[in-house]
Amino acid sequence: MPVPKEARRYTYYDYYRWDDGERWELIDGVPYSMSPTPLRKHQGILIELVGQIHNFLKDKPCKVYTAPFDVRLGGLGDEDDTVVQPDIVVVCDKTKLDDRGCNGAPDMLIEILSPSTAAKDKVTKFNKYQSASVREYWIVDPDSKTVASHVLENGRYITYAYSNEDAAPVQILEGCKIDLQEVFAE
Repeated sequence: MPVPKEARRYTYYDYYRWDDGERWELIDGVPYSMSPTPLRKHQGILIELVGQIHNFLKDKPCKVYTAPFDVRLGGLGDEDDTVVQPDIVVVCDKTKLDDRGCNGAPDMLIEILSPSTAAKDKVTKFNKYQSASVREYWIVDPDSKTVASHVLENGRYITYAYSNEDAAPVQILEGCKIDLQEVFAE
């Protein structure tokens, strides 16, 4: 849910200078307060996903990052009006990386659903990531133990569904399969 600061559109320049001790995202210039600290289950899923991806990427050019990690989707730097902090970010084009995060669409984003962010992750961010040409976007649902993998084809996402019984392929990383049984193990 957006949190009003003032009735105006903000940019990354504004966002970067906020020092109120809270975490924010900007989507189309509108500030959104980040949800409270993720639940333990969320953190366990995050660590397992990052571990599997990180191990696969050893000695490869792509890198994996976790929140908080700023992603300025438009690639406009300080003028960008959309900056998100997905749970997991995979970047293969090192020219998009700077000291503050990723400037432009990364190759892959993963969001782990929380009750307070589910609608934003499934609709608002889905549309934003698709229009920014993020090549692969995963929505991980801890409650149903499923993954919706959205792969960009001809400017639109094609969705593949996986359960905790599957080894889900990461389409942008040839040969990478994520063992979802391990991801959802408690």
